[in-house]
Order: sequence, then structure tokens, then C-alpha cells
Amino acid sequence: MPAARPDRRRSRARSSGAAGERTGGSRTGRPRATGARRRRRRIRPGMITALVAALAVLGGALLMLDRPDPRPTTGPTAQGRIAPPEASTPPAAAPAAPAPTPTLTPTPPPAPGPTPGPASPGTPDPGPAQGAGTFTVAPGAAAAVGKGTVRRYRVEVEDGIGIDPAAAAAQVQRILADPRGWTNDRRNGFQLVSSGAYDFTVKIASPAAVDRICGAAGLDTHGEVNCNVGNQVLVNVKRWNTGSPQFSGPIDEYRALIVNHEVGHRIGHGHETCPGKGKPAPAMMQQIYGLKGCEPNAWPYSADGSYLSGPSVL
Repeated sequence: MPAARPDRRRSRARSSGAAGERTGGSRTGRPRATGARRRRRRIRPGMITALVAALAVLGGALLMLDRPDPRPTTGPTAQGRIAPPEASTPPAAAPAAPAPTPTLTPTPPPAPGPTPGPASPGTPDPGPAQGAGTFTVAPGAAAAVGKGTVRRYRVEVEDGIGIDPAAAAAQVQRILADPRGWTNDRRNGFQLVSSGAYDFTVKIASPAAVDRICGAAGLDTHGEVNCNVGNQVLVNVKRWNTGSPQFSGPIDEYRALIVNHEVGHRIGHGHETCPGKGKPAPAMMQQIYGLKGCEPNAWPYSADGSYLSGPSVL
């Protein structure tokens, strides 16, 4: 019997130890469980962040798959704006069939026409369209005519246009000395000179020369009309020789209209128009563009000394 007691103690000790181990296990297990939960709390935010990042990458990839390719720009863009899309290139056309080789058919020479003869005696020669471009000063001089301010002038004729300078100067002098001319106002006089100082020049020139000289001052004479520019009165030889379809008088009268009109500008007169049907057209009217019911007239004054005026034209 006494020998059995130690066995019980050992048995109890084992039981106590086992119980102690179980108790100690349960006590030490709680801290372990708490540490695991803490580890799970520390891991969970990182996992969530990684998951969100993965979803973002996956979503971006899906968006890129669904997005159309960007169009290339044709060159540098202005202020960052996208250049307009390029037009689609049409498909190349199929090559055309080769054209048949043309056959040359000899053409008979045209039958000779009638040889143009000289102009009829009643048709005035308009003169050449272009002269030499150089000018000859008309010789001779004349006494001053008129009263008041005397303006000295000379006459020049372009070479190669068929006009005699001396004859032209004599005609211009007769026009300016006529009592129906500008000397009738008793404020203006004129004197023909061939040398020395002068106030203006009357130049008779080809249409090409008139266009060039007048055009340099911004005037368009289009090969037909005269002009007054600087200290020059430019007379188109075509007008000097043929007159105007609107002017039914003799050619000498039309030459008087040319000189009186352009010299009138030099002494301060502007354009005028027809004062009424059947009345004389003013010398300052551009009669070449139509008479508007007036009668052709070359002179600023009538034979009785009345100024033949009309409404001013701006």
C-alpha cells in the first residue's frame, strides 16, 4: 500500500502538469490569437492597395483596347490645337488604256487673200501705236498773245509718228491766239518758245508714249485719250489725226478742242458737262465720251465773247 502513493502523486503531477499545460496553452494562445489579428490588420490595407492598383491597371488596359488610334497631324499645330484630320486618299485609278497614235493629215495651204491696199482717201491715218520714244522740240517762236499772266510753252513731237513739229507748233499757236480761246478772259496769255525757260510743254505722242507718261502719274489713258500731267500736256496722235466719233466737226476743230481742254486744266478749270439739249458743249466737257444732247464745240468762248459753260463735274 505505501508503495502505491507515489504513483498517485506522479499521476496527479502528470494530471496537474497536463492541466497546467492545457491551462498554460490556453493562456498563451490568447496572445497568439491577438497577434494574428494584428498581423491580419497590418496586411489587409496593403492587400487592398495592391488590389486597387491591379484593378486600375486592368481597367486602363481595357480602356486602351476600346480607344481608337490617334490621328497623325500634318505638321506643327498652332497653339496646341489639333490639326484637321487628313482627307482620305482615294484609291488609285486603274491605268488608262494607251491612246491611239494620232495620224497627221497634211493640210493644204490657205488660198491667198486679197492684198490690203492703202486706206481710202476719206479714212484718216491714226498713226503708229508706238513711236521712237524720243522727242523733237518744234523750232520757231511767236509773240505773246492775251493779257494777264503770260505762260511760255513749247511744242514737242515724238519721233517716228509722222507729225511735222513745225506745222504742229504753228497750229497750237493759232488755237491759243484765237479770240474764242482762253485769252478772251483777259487774265491769261500764252507765248510759243523753242528755247529758254518755259512753263509747260504740248507733246504730241504715240498712244504707247501717252500711256507710259500719263500712267506714271496714275492716269489710265488706255491708248485712246489725252492727259495733263506735271508741266506736260500729252496729246494722243490718234486723236490728233482722227478726231472723235462723238465730234462731227472738222479735224482742225477737234484739235482746237484738245488744246483748249488740256490747257484749260493748266489754268485752273475743271470738268463740266452739258448745260442743256441743243446747247454748245463746253470746251471743258469730256466730249469724247458723249455729248449728252449738246452740240459739238471746241471753244471756251463764243464769237460774241460769252463763256460757254456747263455744270461742274467732280
